[in-house]
Amino acid sequence: MMPAAASVPAAQPAAAAAAQGARRPLRIALVGNPNVGKTTLFNRLTGLHQRVGNFPGVTVERKLGRARLRQAGGEAAVELVDLPGAYSLVPDALDEEIVARYLCGELAGAEPVAGRAQGRGAAAEPEPPPDAAIVVVDATNLRRNLFLLSEALDCGVPVVVALNMVDEARAAGIEIDARAIERAAGVRCVETVARSGAGLEQLLEEAVAAARQGSSPRRCWRLSAPEERQLGPVLDRAPRRWPVLVALRAADPQLRQREIEARYRWAAMAAGPEAQRAARARRRSDRLDRVLLHPVLGPAIFVLVMGLLFQAVFAWAAPLMDLLEAGFAALAELVRGEGLWSQFLADGVIAGVGAVVVFLPQIVILFLGLGLLEDTGYLTRAAFIVDRPLKALGLSGRAFLPLMSSFACAIPGILAARTIPDRRERMVTIFLAPLMTCSARLPIYALLIAAFVPAKAVLGVLSLQGLVLLGLYLAGMGGAALFALLIERFGRPPERLSGMLELPPYRMPTLRTVLLRLKVRAGAFLRRAGTLIFCAAVALWALASFPRLEPPPGTPPAQAAQLQLAQSAAGRLGRAIEPVLAPLGFDWKVGIGIIGSFAAREVFVSTMAVVYAVGDAQDAGGLRAAMQAQRWPDGSPVYTLPMVLALLVFYAFALQCVSTLAVVARETGSRLLPLVQFIAFGAFAWLAAFATYHGARALGL
Repeated sequence: MMPAAASVPAAQPAAAAAAQGARRPLRIALVGNPNVGKTTLFNRLTGLHQRVGNFPGVTVERKLGRARLRQAGGEAAVELVDLPGAYSLVPDALDEEIVARYLCGELAGAEPVAGRAQGRGAAAEPEPPPDAAIVVVDATNLRRNLFLLSEALDCGVPVVVALNMVDEARAAGIEIDARAIERAAGVRCVETVARSGAGLEQLLEEAVAAARQGSSPRRCWRLSAPEERQLGPVLDRAPRRWPVLVALRAADPQLRQREIEARYRWAAMAAGPEAQRAARARRRSDRLDRVLLHPVLGPAIFVLVMGLLFQAVFAWAAPLMDLLEAGFAALAELVRGEGLWSQFLADGVIAGVGAVVVFLPQIVILFLGLGLLEDTGYLTRAAFIVDRPLKALGLSGRAFLPLMSSFACAIPGILAARTIPDRRERMVTIFLAPLMTCSARLPIYALLIAAFVPAKAVLGVLSLQGLVLLGLYLAGMGGAALFALLIERFGRPPERLSGMLELPPYRMPTLRTVLLRLKVRAGAFLRRAGTLIFCAAVALWALASFPRLEPPPGTPPAQAAQLQLAQSAAGRLGRAIEPVLAPLGFDWKVGIGIIGSFAAREVFVSTMAVVYAVGDAQDAGGLRAAMQAQRWPDGSPVYTLPMVLALLVFYAFALQCVSTLAVVARETGSRLLPLVQFIAFGAFAWLAAFATYHGARALGL
């Protein structure tokens, strides 16, 4: 048990906290530096009972999860909040500011209190502070982590320390005394291993007990003797010391530096002499980094690793994709009939949605590979590798994570740019994010590459298809680099900001974390296929099927289907833009796909599935077979290799996503920037596709 002097009465009485707890679960926040295993701990405690949203009034993401603690008196319902990683509560970016404001109960605009109706225009309820906080610290990097703990103790909420990664510390010969940390901090300290789940049940028990007790931790750090006599009583009387410190720093800007020194003195004392040996835990990582971060070998290994990942996307996914494609084709044939309703089900719903869902194995393999690289710590090294090139483009390492996030989807990448303090760099990062090759492009790439790029071996090991896919990813990055250079050349000089990038030790990924991430991302892809792509496929089927055309008597079914498509609303739209697309080798049917993909890039696949299903009633050989069978009036194939390469290049650069444009407008507060993006990227995509098409023809491809 902790001594009585270890705590002071909290701002909220225990009785009030108990009454509040009767209305809602206990809410416990997870706080910690980046790379301390906080998210792994959150995933272990909550499992699949998670949801993702934003903090009230801002675009910073927070994860909420439910956990249940079985006790002698029954079950305790707990809601866990995974706060953004932070090195300090004095904000250097918006996510760090959110952590401090949330712990102090200064966020406004939370969800309405359960059971209370809110009328139109009613004021939102203030966001209550958490009932307790779990501060996760890395046992192999204790001194720096305890600095954040000292700040969290000043926010006035009950705190429990999770001394994580104790297995790695012991493997390095480090024995951390958890009881010494308890005595120094005045709060409970539980040894945990988030990767295996060791100690997590006890951690949750201690956090629930601290939340129910409702005591505010005492101040652990001390200033110089004269300042303690002056400021100590002011700080110690305040239930929440952090707002008082904010006011004192505003009155005396030099106080922050003296406060930092005092906190680090306490952290060094609390860590003890054993923590000084923590560097041994990183020696293996240092040896690997001599190779993986080498100025020449590092970038080459990075390209090789990504290339192998793209090889796996094609090689491993092909059998599963063939099964899915055959299944959807059989299902379409099963429901296809003469009536309009059966045609709608077969050619609109099943052909449209199935054409995109068939790429789920490739999406899973890609995210599996990226997740493994992230969990091992290699992706952070990738940020280090690209830091110097980013500086040459007028950006900094702060832009890497938003741009890296854009490889999954440009929208979270754009939202992540809110953490960049400099407005100019933030705007440039938002501008460039859509050029990163997002997962929505992958179904288009996979369809065209598998159907028209020969499956040849290069150098006896690498696949030509995988190399083309890697080239498209590199092309997106190259296009972003070109636009960044143009902005650097003609824009105002950027404000150079210093930044810190921590390289965590290399670790073995945990199967549970990897599978949970795959479940979330694959689920998001399927939800998108079941909503947006379903609606787009239905709309495209209607546009391709109406107005109805009565063919002349005796017209063969295939010709009648072609006439119907040509005279439909979709056909007229495609023919209207055909003069613009003809120099690229595209026909009017591809134009329909380009128009349809404004809803989302991957809708191009479902659009072409609907177009060819409606336009060729005799074709039941799947989308790839239908595309390979397309002919110009003179009998030459539409989808030649130069045309396919041009189409791939077009989608590598064009901004075909209405949702992205809307988010850019909201985040920047400007309608001009998304308009400039759309026009600039569209024009660049057209020019690049034109050069690719005619260059490939000149080479005889």
